Amino acid sequence: MSDPAFLTIAEASKLIAARKLSPVELTEAYLGRIAKLDHLLDSFVTLTAERARYEAKAAEAAVMAGQPIGRLHGIPYCLKDIYETAGIRTTAMSKLLADNVPARDSYCQEKMAAAGGVLLGKNATWEFAHGGPSWDVLFPPARNPWHRDHSPAGSSSGSAAAVAAGFSPATLGSDTGGSIRGPAAACGIAGLKPTYGLVSRRGVIPNCFTHDHAGPLAWTTEDVAILMQVIAGHDPEDPGSADVPIPNYEVALTGDVKGLVIGVPADWLEMELPLAPATRAAFDAALEVFRGLGATVRPVALPPLQQFDDAKRTIAVAELFTIHGQDLRTRPELFGASLRYRIIAGGLVRAEDYIQAQRLRTDLARAMQKVMATVDLLMLPTAEPAGKLEPLPPSALFTKASLTTPFNVGGNPALSVCCGFAANSLPFSLQIVGRLFDDATVLRAGDAYEKATPWRDKRPIL
Repeated sequence: MSDPAFLTIAEASKLIAARKLSPVELTEAYLGRIAKLDHLLDSFVTLTAERARYEAKAAEAAVMAGQPIGRLHGIPYCLKDIYETAGIRTTAMSKLLADNVPARDSYCQEKMAAAGGVLLGKNATWEFAHGGPSWDVLFPPARNPWHRDHSPAGSSSGSAAAVAAGFSPATLGSDTGGSIRGPAAACGIAGLKPTYGLVSRRGVIPNCFTHDHAGPLAWTTEDVAILMQVIAGHDPEDPGSADVPIPNYEVALTGDVKGLVIGVPADWLEMELPLAPATRAAFDAALEVFRGLGATVRPVALPPLQQFDDAKRTIAVAELFTIHGQDLRTRPELFGASLRYRIIAGGLVRAEDYIQAQRLRTDLARAMQKVMATVDLLMLPTAEPAGKLEPLPPSALFTKASLTTPFNVGGNPALSVCCGFAANSLPFSLQIVGRLFDDATVLRAGDAYEKATPWRDKRPIL
Protein backbone atom coordinates (compact mmCIF):
# COMPACT_ATOMS: atom_id res chain seq x y z
CA MET A 1 0.00 0.00 0.00
CA SER A 2 2.23 2.80 -1.29
CA ASP A 3 -0.48 5.47 -1.23
CA PRO A 4 -3.70 4.91 0.75
CA ALA A 5 -5.43 7.54 -1.40
CA PHE A 6 -5.67 4.98 -4.21
CA LEU A 7 -7.36 2.28 -2.15
CA THR A 8 -10.91 1.41 -3.09
CA ILE A 9 -13.65 1.65 -0.47
CA ALA A 10 -13.76 -2.15 -0.33
CA GLU A 11 -10.02 -2.39 0.26
CA ALA A 12 -9.82 0.44 2.79
CA SER A 13 -12.81 -0.74 4.83
CA LYS A 14 -11.28 -4.19 5.27
CA LEU A 15 -8.00 -2.67 6.43
CA ILE A 16 -9.80 -0.35 8.85
CA ALA A 17 -11.84 -3.21 10.30
CA ALA A 18 -8.62 -5.23 10.77
CA ARG A 19 -6.93 -2.22 12.44
CA LYS A 20 -4.29 -2.16 9.71
CA LEU A 21 -5.30 1.29 8.48
CA SER A 22 -6.34 4.28 10.53
CA PRO A 23 -9.24 6.47 9.34
CA VAL A 24 -7.05 9.40 10.37
CA GLU A 25 -4.20 8.22 8.14
CA LEU A 26 -6.61 7.67 5.25
CA THR A 27 -8.23 11.08 5.67
CA GLU A 28 -4.89 12.86 5.83
CA ALA A 29 -3.82 11.14 2.61
CA TYR A 30 -6.79 12.63 0.78
CA LEU A 31 -6.50 16.05 2.38
CA GLY A 32 -2.81 16.11 1.42
CA ARG A 33 -3.53 15.29 -2.22
CA ILE A 34 -6.32 17.87 -2.39
CA ALA A 35 -4.08 20.57 -0.92
CA LYS A 36 -1.26 19.72 -3.29
CA LEU A 37 -3.11 19.09 -6.53
CA ASP A 38 -6.68 20.35 -6.64
CA HIS A 39 -5.59 23.76 -7.89
CA LEU A 40 -5.07 21.91 -11.18
CA LEU A 41 -8.65 20.63 -11.31
CA ASP A 42 -10.87 22.89 -9.16
CA SER A 43 -12.90 19.81 -8.21
CA PHE A 44 -13.74 21.11 -4.71
CA VAL A 45 -15.55 24.36 -3.97
CA THR A 46 -15.66 23.89 -0.19
CA LEU A 47 -13.16 21.82 1.78
CA THR A 48 -14.25 20.69 5.27
CA ALA A 49 -10.79 19.71 6.52
CA GLU A 50 -11.39 20.39 10.23
CA ARG A 51 -14.63 18.46 10.24
CA ALA A 52 -13.01 15.59 8.33
CA ARG A 53 -10.22 15.33 10.86
CA TYR A 54 -12.72 15.35 13.74
CA GLU A 55 -14.86 12.65 12.12
CA ALA A 56 -11.81 10.54 11.28
CA LYS A 57 -10.64 10.64 14.90
CA ALA A 58 -14.12 9.66 16.09
CA ALA A 59 -14.19 6.78 13.60
CA GLU A 60 -10.77 5.60 14.75
CA ALA A 61 -11.85 5.72 18.41
CA ALA A 62 -14.89 3.58 17.60
CA VAL A 63 -12.70 0.99 15.89
CA MET A 64 -10.27 0.86 18.80
CA ALA A 65 -13.20 0.49 21.22
CA GLY A 66 -14.37 -2.56 19.31
CA GLN A 67 -17.68 -1.05 18.29
CA PRO A 68 -19.53 -2.62 15.33
CA ILE A 69 -18.60 -0.86 12.12
CA GLY A 70 -19.99 -0.95 8.59
CA ARG A 71 -18.33 -0.78 5.19
CA LEU A 72 -18.33 3.03 5.10
CA HIS A 73 -17.00 3.51 8.63
CA GLY A 74 -13.98 5.84 8.53
CA ILE A 75 -14.16 6.19 4.74
CA PRO A 76 -13.82 9.75 3.36
CA TYR A 77 -16.34 11.01 0.81
CA CYS A 78 -17.53 14.24 -0.77
CA LEU A 79 -20.80 15.62 -2.11
CA LYS A 80 -21.88 17.50 -5.22
CA ASP A 81 -22.57 21.05 -4.05
CA ILE A 82 -26.33 20.70 -4.45
CA TYR A 83 -26.60 18.31 -1.48
CA GLU A 84 -27.65 20.34 1.54
CA THR A 85 -25.29 20.10 4.49
CA ALA A 86 -26.25 21.53 7.88
CA GLY A 87 -23.89 24.34 8.86
CA ILE A 88 -21.86 24.00 5.65
CA ARG A 89 -22.29 26.30 2.68
CA THR A 90 -24.26 24.77 -0.19
CA THR A 91 -24.05 27.01 -3.28
CA ALA A 92 -25.02 25.01 -6.39
CA MET A 93 -22.19 27.11 -7.94
CA SER A 94 -24.60 30.05 -8.16
CA LYS A 95 -24.21 33.64 -6.96
CA LEU A 96 -27.83 33.32 -5.84
CA LEU A 97 -26.71 30.92 -3.10
CA ALA A 98 -23.29 32.36 -2.34
CA ASP A 99 -24.12 32.63 1.37
CA ASN A 100 -26.55 29.72 1.66
CA VAL A 101 -25.94 27.63 4.79
CA PRO A 102 -28.68 25.02 5.28
CA ALA A 103 -30.02 24.18 8.71
CA ARG A 104 -30.59 20.50 7.87
CA ASP A 105 -28.70 17.77 6.09
CA SER A 106 -30.05 16.15 2.95
CA TYR A 107 -31.37 12.60 3.34
CA CYS A 108 -28.26 11.10 1.72
CA GLN A 109 -25.89 13.12 3.88
CA GLU A 110 -27.74 11.90 6.96
CA LYS A 111 -27.25 8.32 5.77
CA MET A 112 -23.57 8.79 4.94
CA ALA A 113 -22.84 10.39 8.31
CA ALA A 114 -24.77 7.71 10.19
CA ALA A 115 -22.71 5.05 8.41
CA GLY A 116 -19.51 6.57 9.80
CA GLY A 117 -18.32 8.32 6.65
CA VAL A 118 -15.86 11.23 6.81
CA LEU A 119 -16.99 14.32 4.86
CA LEU A 120 -14.13 15.95 2.94
CA GLY A 121 -16.17 18.73 1.34
CA LYS A 122 -18.38 19.81 -1.56
CA ASN A 123 -17.66 19.39 -5.26
CA ALA A 124 -17.98 21.71 -8.23
CA THR A 125 -21.05 21.33 -10.42
CA TRP A 126 -22.72 23.23 -13.21
CA GLU A 127 -24.92 26.05 -11.93
CA PHE A 128 -27.96 24.47 -10.26
CA ALA A 129 -26.83 21.21 -11.91
CA HIS A 130 -27.94 22.61 -15.26
CA GLY A 131 -26.17 25.65 -16.71
CA GLY A 132 -22.62 25.16 -17.91
CA PRO A 133 -19.81 24.80 -18.23
CA SER A 134 -19.72 28.43 -17.10
CA TRP A 135 -17.02 30.91 -16.18
CA ASP A 136 -19.43 33.63 -14.98
CA VAL A 137 -20.73 31.79 -11.90
CA LEU A 138 -19.51 31.53 -8.31
CA PHE A 139 -16.52 29.23 -8.97
CA PRO A 140 -14.55 28.11 -12.03
CA PRO A 141 -15.57 24.84 -13.69
CA ALA A 142 -13.81 21.61 -12.76
CA ARG A 143 -11.31 20.06 -15.17
CA ASN A 144 -10.72 16.53 -16.40
CA PRO A 145 -7.82 14.82 -14.56
CA TRP A 146 -6.85 12.83 -17.68
CA HIS A 147 -6.35 16.05 -19.67
CA ARG A 148 -6.85 19.40 -17.97
CA ASP A 149 -7.94 21.10 -21.18
CA HIS A 150 -10.75 18.59 -21.61
CA SER A 151 -14.14 18.59 -19.95
CA PRO A 152 -15.11 16.32 -17.04
CA ALA A 153 -18.66 16.63 -18.48
CA GLY A 154 -21.58 17.79 -16.38
CA SER A 155 -23.15 18.37 -14.16
CA SER A 156 -21.49 16.17 -11.49
CA SER A 157 -18.18 17.37 -12.89
CA GLY A 158 -16.16 18.01 -9.76
CA SER A 159 -17.50 14.83 -8.19
CA ALA A 160 -16.16 12.60 -10.98
CA ALA A 161 -12.89 14.52 -11.28
CA ALA A 162 -12.22 14.20 -7.55
CA VAL A 163 -12.68 10.42 -7.56
CA ALA A 164 -10.58 9.88 -10.68
CA ALA A 165 -7.79 12.08 -9.32
CA GLY A 166 -7.55 10.20 -6.03
CA PHE A 167 -8.96 13.06 -3.95
CA SER A 168 -11.79 10.93 -2.54
CA PRO A 169 -12.85 7.29 -2.89
CA ALA A 170 -16.55 8.14 -2.96
CA THR A 171 -18.95 10.91 -3.83
CA LEU A 172 -22.63 11.49 -4.50
CA GLY A 173 -23.97 13.25 -7.57
CA SER A 174 -27.26 13.81 -9.35
CA ASP A 175 -28.55 12.76 -12.77
CA THR A 176 -31.39 14.44 -14.69
CA GLY A 177 -30.34 13.53 -18.22
CA GLY A 178 -26.92 11.97 -17.68
CA SER A 179 -25.23 14.10 -15.02
CA ILE A 180 -23.80 11.14 -13.10
CA ARG A 181 -23.05 8.88 -16.05
CA GLY A 182 -21.58 11.57 -18.32
CA PRO A 183 -18.94 12.73 -15.81
CA ALA A 184 -18.23 9.11 -14.80
CA ALA A 185 -17.64 8.34 -18.48
CA ALA A 186 -15.48 11.42 -19.10
CA CYS A 187 -13.34 10.72 -16.03
CA GLY A 188 -13.13 6.93 -16.40
CA ILE A 189 -14.87 5.92 -13.16
CA ALA A 190 -18.08 4.11 -12.19
CA GLY A 191 -21.30 6.07 -11.73
CA LEU A 192 -24.84 4.80 -11.20
CA LYS A 193 -28.14 6.50 -11.90
CA PRO A 194 -30.34 4.31 -9.71
CA THR A 195 -33.91 3.39 -10.52
CA TYR A 196 -36.13 6.45 -10.13
CA GLY A 197 -37.36 6.60 -6.54
CA LEU A 198 -34.75 4.26 -5.08
CA VAL A 199 -32.60 7.01 -3.52
CA SER A 200 -34.23 10.00 -1.84
CA ARG A 201 -33.68 13.47 -3.30
CA ARG A 202 -34.83 15.28 -0.17
CA GLY A 203 -32.38 18.09 0.44
CA VAL A 204 -30.90 17.90 -3.07
CA ILE A 205 -31.47 21.24 -4.83
CA PRO A 206 -33.86 20.37 -7.68
CA ASN A 207 -33.25 20.67 -11.39
CA CYS A 208 -36.25 18.82 -12.82
CA PHE A 209 -38.69 17.26 -10.36
CA THR A 210 -39.78 14.36 -12.56
CA HIS A 211 -36.35 13.33 -13.90
CA ASP A 212 -33.89 14.05 -11.04
CA HIS A 213 -32.03 11.08 -9.56
CA ALA A 214 -29.48 11.01 -6.73
CA GLY A 215 -26.71 8.42 -6.93
CA PRO A 216 -23.11 7.39 -6.23
CA LEU A 217 -19.80 7.67 -8.08
CA ALA A 218 -16.64 5.74 -7.19
CA TRP A 219 -13.58 4.15 -8.77
CA THR A 220 -15.18 0.70 -9.03
CA THR A 221 -18.64 -0.79 -9.38
CA GLU A 222 -18.03 -2.70 -6.16
CA ASP A 223 -17.61 0.61 -4.34
CA VAL A 224 -20.78 1.95 -5.99
CA ALA A 225 -22.62 -1.08 -4.58
CA ILE A 226 -21.30 -0.34 -1.09
CA LEU A 227 -22.54 3.24 -1.35
CA MET A 228 -25.93 2.14 -2.64
CA GLN A 229 -26.36 -0.06 0.41
CA VAL A 230 -26.08 3.08 2.55
CA ILE A 231 -28.25 5.53 0.62
CA ALA A 232 -31.01 3.39 -0.96
CA GLY A 233 -34.34 3.25 0.85
CA HIS A 234 -37.76 4.75 1.21
CA ASP A 235 -38.12 8.35 2.40
CA PRO A 236 -41.68 9.64 2.93
CA GLU A 237 -40.38 13.21 2.61
CA ASP A 238 -39.53 12.66 -1.07
CA PRO A 239 -42.80 12.39 -3.01
CA GLY A 240 -41.03 10.35 -5.67
CA SER A 241 -39.55 7.85 -3.22
CA ALA A 242 -40.47 4.19 -3.76
CA ASP A 243 -41.22 1.87 -0.84
CA VAL A 244 -39.52 -1.31 -2.09
CA PRO A 245 -37.28 -3.96 -0.49
CA ILE A 246 -33.57 -3.16 -0.64
CA PRO A 247 -31.39 -6.15 -1.56
CA ASN A 248 -27.81 -6.70 -0.49
CA TYR A 249 -26.04 -5.08 -3.42
CA GLU A 250 -22.57 -6.22 -2.44
CA VAL A 251 -23.63 -9.85 -2.07
CA ALA A 252 -25.14 -9.61 -5.56
CA LEU A 253 -21.65 -9.09 -7.02
CA THR A 254 -21.10 -12.76 -7.81
CA GLY A 255 -18.98 -12.18 -10.92
CA ASP A 256 -21.29 -14.54 -12.80
CA VAL A 257 -23.12 -13.18 -15.86
CA LYS A 258 -23.49 -16.51 -17.62
CA GLY A 259 -26.87 -16.80 -19.27
CA LEU A 260 -27.73 -13.11 -19.16
CA VAL A 261 -29.32 -11.72 -22.31
CA ILE A 262 -27.95 -8.33 -23.37
CA GLY A 263 -29.86 -6.09 -25.76
CA VAL A 264 -28.14 -3.49 -27.96
CA PRO A 265 -30.27 -0.63 -29.42
CA ALA A 266 -28.77 -1.01 -32.87
CA ASP A 267 -30.74 1.74 -34.62
CA TRP A 268 -29.66 4.32 -32.08
CA LEU A 269 -25.97 3.50 -32.56
CA GLU A 270 -25.97 2.92 -36.32
CA MET A 271 -28.58 5.34 -37.69
CA GLU A 272 -29.59 8.02 -35.17
CA LEU A 273 -26.30 8.69 -33.40
CA PRO A 274 -23.51 6.81 -35.21
CA LEU A 275 -20.43 6.21 -33.10
CA ALA A 276 -16.90 7.28 -33.95
CA PRO A 277 -14.93 4.25 -35.19
CA ALA A 278 -12.71 4.04 -32.10
CA THR A 279 -15.71 4.31 -29.78
CA ARG A 280 -17.51 1.60 -31.72
CA ALA A 281 -14.45 -0.64 -31.52
CA ALA A 282 -14.21 -0.18 -27.74
CA PHE A 283 -17.92 -0.93 -27.36
CA ASP A 284 -17.72 -4.05 -29.54
CA ALA A 285 -14.73 -5.25 -27.52
CA ALA A 286 -16.70 -4.80 -24.29
CA LEU A 287 -19.57 -6.85 -25.70
CA GLU A 288 -17.07 -9.55 -26.64
CA VAL A 289 -15.94 -9.68 -23.00
CA PHE A 290 -19.51 -10.38 -21.95
CA ARG A 291 -19.85 -13.07 -24.60
CA GLY A 292 -16.70 -14.62 -23.21
CA LEU A 293 -18.27 -14.59 -19.75
CA GLY A 294 -21.26 -16.52 -21.05
CA ALA A 295 -23.78 -13.79 -21.84
CA THR A 296 -25.81 -13.57 -25.04
CA VAL A 297 -25.93 -10.34 -27.08
CA ARG A 298 -28.68 -9.45 -29.54
CA PRO A 299 -30.15 -6.27 -31.10
CA VAL A 300 -33.35 -4.73 -29.76
CA ALA A 301 -35.68 -2.08 -31.20
CA LEU A 302 -36.62 0.88 -29.02
CA PRO A 303 -38.57 4.03 -29.94
CA PRO A 304 -36.49 6.68 -31.73
CA LEU A 305 -33.86 8.36 -29.60
CA GLN A 306 -35.16 11.76 -30.71
CA GLN A 307 -38.52 11.10 -29.07
CA PHE A 308 -36.88 10.49 -25.70
CA ASP A 309 -34.84 13.68 -26.10
CA ASP A 310 -37.86 15.76 -27.13
CA ALA A 311 -40.03 14.58 -24.26
CA LYS A 312 -37.35 15.04 -21.62
CA ARG A 313 -36.19 18.46 -22.81
CA THR A 314 -39.70 19.89 -23.00
CA ILE A 315 -40.51 18.66 -19.50
CA ALA A 316 -37.14 19.65 -18.06
CA VAL A 317 -37.10 23.28 -19.22
CA ALA A 318 -40.70 23.81 -18.11
CA GLU A 319 -39.89 22.48 -14.64
CA LEU A 320 -36.64 24.48 -14.60
CA PHE A 321 -38.67 27.65 -15.13
CA THR A 322 -41.06 26.60 -12.36
CA ILE A 323 -38.10 26.32 -9.98
CA HIS A 324 -36.22 29.50 -10.97
CA GLY A 325 -38.81 31.74 -12.62
CA GLN A 326 -39.24 34.07 -9.66
CA ASP A 327 -35.50 34.68 -9.29
CA LEU A 328 -35.24 35.19 -13.05
CA ARG A 329 -37.82 37.98 -12.81
CA THR A 330 -36.35 39.69 -9.75
CA ARG A 331 -32.57 39.21 -9.94
CA PRO A 332 -31.56 37.79 -13.33
CA GLU A 333 -28.07 39.25 -13.08
CA LEU A 334 -27.14 36.65 -10.45
CA PHE A 335 -27.53 33.77 -12.91
CA GLY A 336 -24.77 32.74 -15.27
CA ALA A 337 -25.65 33.36 -18.91
CA SER A 338 -25.94 29.66 -19.77
CA LEU A 339 -28.54 28.91 -17.12
CA ARG A 340 -30.36 32.23 -17.55
CA TYR A 341 -31.12 31.59 -21.22
CA ARG A 342 -32.18 28.02 -20.52
CA ILE A 343 -34.62 29.22 -17.86
CA ILE A 344 -36.03 31.74 -20.32
CA ALA A 345 -36.60 28.89 -22.79
CA GLY A 346 -38.64 27.11 -20.13
CA GLY A 347 -40.89 30.13 -19.82
CA LEU A 348 -41.91 29.69 -23.45
CA VAL A 349 -43.28 26.16 -23.02
CA ARG A 350 -47.09 26.12 -23.13
CA ALA A 351 -49.13 24.01 -20.72
CA GLU A 352 -50.32 21.99 -23.72
CA ASP A 353 -46.72 21.21 -24.71
CA TYR A 354 -45.81 20.15 -21.18
CA ILE A 355 -48.81 17.85 -20.82
CA GLN A 356 -48.28 16.28 -24.24
CA ALA A 357 -44.61 15.72 -23.37
CA GLN A 358 -45.63 13.97 -20.14
CA ARG A 359 -48.06 11.77 -22.09
CA LEU A 360 -45.30 10.92 -24.58
CA ARG A 361 -42.98 10.14 -21.70
CA THR A 362 -45.49 7.60 -20.36
CA ASP A 363 -45.71 5.93 -23.77
CA LEU A 364 -41.93 5.83 -24.12
CA ALA A 365 -41.42 4.46 -20.62
CA ARG A 366 -43.94 1.70 -21.26
CA ALA A 367 -42.26 0.84 -24.55
CA MET A 368 -38.89 0.64 -22.81
CA GLN A 369 -40.21 -1.68 -20.09
CA LYS A 370 -41.77 -3.89 -22.76
CA VAL A 371 -38.36 -4.30 -24.40
CA MET A 372 -36.66 -4.78 -21.02
CA ALA A 373 -39.01 -7.72 -20.35
CA THR A 374 -37.29 -9.56 -23.23
CA VAL A 375 -33.69 -9.02 -22.06
CA ASP A 376 -31.82 -8.81 -18.77
CA LEU A 377 -29.78 -5.73 -19.64
CA LEU A 378 -29.26 -3.12 -22.32
CA MET A 379 -25.73 -2.04 -23.25
CA LEU A 380 -24.48 0.94 -25.24
CA PRO A 381 -21.77 3.57 -24.85
CA THR A 382 -22.42 6.35 -22.35
CA ALA A 383 -20.91 9.01 -24.60
CA GLU A 384 -17.98 9.71 -26.86
CA PRO A 385 -14.70 10.51 -25.02
CA ALA A 386 -14.58 13.94 -23.43
CA GLY A 387 -14.29 17.01 -25.60
CA LYS A 388 -12.43 20.22 -24.86
CA LEU A 389 -13.45 22.31 -21.85
CA GLU A 390 -14.83 25.42 -23.49
CA PRO A 391 -17.98 27.56 -23.38
CA LEU A 392 -20.97 26.05 -25.13
CA PRO A 393 -23.95 27.97 -26.49
CA PRO A 394 -27.01 27.54 -24.24
CA SER A 395 -28.81 25.97 -27.20
CA ALA A 396 -26.38 23.01 -27.11
CA LEU A 397 -28.62 21.41 -24.49
CA PHE A 398 -31.43 21.23 -27.04
CA THR A 399 -29.53 20.31 -30.20
CA LYS A 400 -27.13 17.55 -29.14
CA ALA A 401 -28.55 14.01 -28.94
CA SER A 402 -27.89 11.98 -25.80
CA LEU A 403 -27.48 8.25 -25.12
CA THR A 404 -28.19 8.75 -21.43
CA THR A 405 -31.48 10.69 -21.47
CA PRO A 406 -33.75 7.75 -22.41
CA PHE A 407 -33.12 6.11 -19.06
CA ASN A 408 -34.17 9.21 -17.14
CA VAL A 409 -37.36 9.15 -19.19
CA GLY A 410 -37.88 5.47 -18.44
CA GLY A 411 -36.55 5.63 -14.89
CA ASN A 412 -34.37 2.54 -15.39
CA PRO A 413 -31.10 2.01 -13.51
CA ALA A 414 -28.06 2.84 -15.66
CA LEU A 415 -24.39 2.43 -14.80
CA SER A 416 -21.37 3.91 -16.60
CA VAL A 417 -18.03 2.09 -16.38
CA CYS A 418 -14.71 2.59 -18.12
CA CYS A 419 -14.14 0.30 -21.12
CA GLY A 420 -10.72 1.38 -22.35
CA PHE A 421 -8.81 4.43 -23.43
CA ALA A 422 -8.54 6.44 -26.62
CA ALA A 423 -5.23 7.26 -28.30
CA ASN A 424 -5.08 10.50 -26.29
CA SER A 425 -5.61 8.55 -23.02
CA LEU A 426 -9.18 9.81 -22.50
CA PRO A 427 -11.53 7.06 -21.31
CA PHE A 428 -14.11 5.16 -23.31
CA SER A 429 -17.30 4.24 -21.49
CA LEU A 430 -19.86 1.46 -21.36
CA GLN A 431 -23.43 2.07 -20.19
CA ILE A 432 -25.24 -0.87 -18.58
CA VAL A 433 -29.02 -0.52 -18.16
CA GLY A 434 -31.38 -2.76 -16.20
CA ARG A 435 -35.01 -3.39 -15.43
CA LEU A 436 -36.77 -1.15 -12.94
CA PHE A 437 -35.51 -1.81 -9.39
CA ASP A 438 -33.08 -4.45 -10.66
CA ASP A 439 -30.08 -2.27 -9.89
CA ALA A 440 -28.39 -5.36 -8.41
CA THR A 441 -28.09 -7.05 -11.83
CA VAL A 442 -26.70 -3.86 -13.35
CA LEU A 443 -24.06 -3.71 -10.61
CA ARG A 444 -23.30 -7.42 -10.98
CA ALA A 445 -22.61 -6.96 -14.68
CA GLY A 446 -20.46 -3.86 -14.15
CA ASP A 447 -18.42 -5.56 -11.45
CA ALA A 448 -17.90 -8.70 -13.55
CA TYR A 449 -16.74 -6.59 -16.50
CA GLU A 450 -14.28 -4.57 -14.40
CA LYS A 451 -12.78 -7.71 -12.90
CA ALA A 452 -12.38 -9.28 -16.35
CA THR A 453 -10.58 -6.25 -17.82
CA PRO A 454 -7.46 -4.23 -16.89
CA TRP A 455 -8.96 -0.75 -16.98
CA ARG A 456 -9.09 -0.23 -13.18
CA ASP A 457 -5.28 -0.49 -13.02
CA LYS A 458 -4.71 2.84 -14.79
CA ARG A 459 -4.99 6.22 -13.05
CA PRO A 460 -4.53 9.75 -14.39
CA ILE A 461 -1.22 11.37 -13.57
CA LEU A 462 -1.39 14.96 -12.33
